[in-house]
Amino acid sequence: MKNVATKWFGLVSGLLLMSGTALAQDPPAPDGAALYKGKCKVCHGEDGTRTPAGEKKDAPEKLGPGVAKMSVEDIAKLVKEGKEKMPKFEGKLTDAEIQAVSKWTKDNIK
Repeated sequence: MKNVATKWFGLVSGLLLMSGTALAQDPPAPDGAALYKGKCKVCHGEDGTRTPAGEKKDAPEKLGPGVAKMSVEDIAKLVKEGKEKMPKFEGKLTDAEIQAVSKWTKDNIK
């Protein structure tokens, strides 16, 4: 009987450890493309071409040339702090989301 109890204890302990490991995993990385579409596209357009809403906020006509000159860190700072009429996203997006949308913008808006 003791042997059966020891096996059950081992099995239950193992399952608890595995479930704890699964719960402790990092959340999935934020989706930069989805963030761009949800937060940036309204002013900067799908491909970086200014929209009428962006024109009202003096957004650049084409986002690509400016982005090409910037590092991901520079873009992240701009997204976080805003500039002139561009709103800041600090407090609206997490740092991980800001990094994700900045990297996506750098890699995809030409």
